[in-house]
Amino acid sequence: MDSAALQFLKDLLHAPSPSGYERPVQDVVRRYAGTFADEVRTDWHGNVIVAVNPTGSPRIMLAGHCDQIGLLVKHIDDRGFLWVHAIGGWDPQVLIGQDVQVWTKTGPVAGVIARKPIHLQSPEDRKTVPEIKNLWVDIAVKDGEEARSLVAIGDPITVQLGYRELRNGLAAAPGMDNKVGAWTVISAAERVRRGNPKAAVFAVSTVQEEIGLRGVQTSAHQIDPQLGIVVDVTHATDCPTIDENQYGRVKLGKGPVLYRGPNVNPVVFERLIEQAGALEMPVQINGLATAASNDAAQLQLTRGGVATGLVCIPNRYMHSPVEVVSLEDLDHAAELIARFCLSVDSTSDFTP
Repeated sequence: MDSAALQFLKDLLHAPSPSGYERPVQDVVRRYAGTFADEVRTDWHGNVIVAVNPTGSPRIMLAGHCDQIGLLVKHIDDRGFLWVHAIGGWDPQVLIGQDVQVWTKTGPVAGVIARKPIHLQSPEDRKTVPEIKNLWVDIAVKDGEEARSLVAIGDPITVQLGYRELRNGLAAAPGMDNKVGAWTVISAAERVRRGNPKAAVFAVSTVQEEIGLRGVQTSAHQIDPQLGIVVDVTHATDCPTIDENQYGRVKLGKGPVLYRGPNVNPVVFERLIEQAGALEMPVQINGLATAASNDAAQLQLTRGGVATGLVCIPNRYMHSPVEVVSLEDLDHAAELIARFCLSVDSTSDFTP
């Protein structure tokens, strides 16, 4: 991964994007894609569509959702504490003790989420698993009036954003799910631009995946692709307590994961395997017996049906503030998808 691509990733991870509030991260996508794409546009839903060779054939859509899980201000009490609802699927236990930011019209407001100190907890308190409804955000105000002068009902909240490199080419950040997917599809489109594409490639940073696979539906309807590849994260199983017998063997740094199953067109899968072999690139294979819980489920069903592939980035500790991925896996995924797109022309047949 070159320095410009790495900076693009860091910029994505520092921009807030809870579902429904993706504008800051989409600004990053537009700025970067504008340096190479034939066309960059944003629809009224918020999807950013990046086109390379838009008059080519067939039409290929690359989808990576940019939204992350977050919180939303539901109530401000008279002491100035913020009570919240979840945007997407949180384990409330990972939120306790977190620094957070409330994203207001006038800028971010810092806060913390905590709970009653252990010294003051009863034996019953210590056994209780917290729920989102029991958590509050402390923004260090004097009272509710001051809080309401800073924060509005409906303002989104994220945990403290950032990026931290770890050993062995790994990196940790909140929002790896799925800003790395948006990074991958935009980076793949940039690499397609350097080649001689016959197909039209539309890389889409989709919105609102975490609350119902919404952005991919509207963007795919506009593009009307014949082929599609979805990039999302998948669970790395190379850490304690995860059963490989149930979830497969998926390791960080061993390559992107290519899925097989009814949600995946078998010819697309085989073409991806073929291209990985030509690149001598490591990939991991996993099975998916049902529709994916990501944008692939909806993309496959667009209009008359889309020949869909699913390429995933192994991710430890998904839906937490410390999601961990391999930078090499990201780079490999972008290169593999670019080579796939460059291998397709108007004579290609993806009939199962």
